[in-house]
Amino acid sequence: MLLKNKNAVIYGGGGAIGGAVARAFAREGAKVFLTGRTLASLEAVAQDISNAGGVVETAQVDALDKQAIESYLDEVVRTSGSVDISFNAIGLGDTQGAPLVEMTQESFALPVVNAMATHFLTEMAAARHMGRNGSGVILAITATAVRGVYPNVGGFGAACAAIEGFCRQLASEMGPQGIRVVCLRSAGSPDTPGVDEVFRLHAANAGISREEYEAGMAQGTQLKRLPKLAEVANVAVLMASDHASAITGAVANVTCGEIMD
Repeated sequence: MLLKNKNAVIYGGGGAIGGAVARAFAREGAKVFLTGRTLASLEAVAQDISNAGGVVETAQVDALDKQAIESYLDEVVRTSGSVDISFNAIGLGDTQGAPLVEMTQESFALPVVNAMATHFLTEMAAARHMGRNGSGVILAITATAVRGVYPNVGGFGAACAAIEGFCRQLASEMGPQGIRVVCLRSAGSPDTPGVDEVFRLHAANAGISREEYEAGMAQGTQLKRLPKLAEVANVAVLMASDHASAITGAVANVTCGEIMD
């Protein structure tokens, strides 16, 4: 097991990405702490993990609330001894499907503001605890909109760029304390509800079917397909494990070759 005896905190643990990563972490031996604003979705993921023999706890935590985050992590450390992995996968509140000239400044800026607030708060709180132990892994996730040119994605691409830039700076500051920071960059997994909704919006704008839009996106990759959710989760496991102990300040390219590094 790649993550045996590790404590992993996941923000947005009831969502498609957070839930998939949580299940993968638990499968590899981590004790998983699922947080989010909706307990029902967290409990559904927790039940899957428990049924598979994993160890999981859930808590209602707003990943944009500094006091709630810090109080929760203090409790995790008090009861379990450490925070070894922190992964933030909350939604950013982005609006897609409309051109910039039809958006308000507030709608465009919202995902950027949310991204910087939640990543700063959750990752600073985790880093303080990890620094005391001299080790830890902080993970984030972005998308190909950070480097590709895609119309009608609003502030999503800017938010992704901000997250990756923040991760690089954090890695440079926390490396001497043994803390690694890695960002996963996905091309979008079509087997998630959020990506499916976005594909439908962009397909409608292009005057084609949702299936045609996905096929066109797949043709833009080297593997001629898009990454499945389970593949993104497996890369998260690898990056969080000691097998990636020399990797920090990096972006793990999970785009099926849509982005070529």
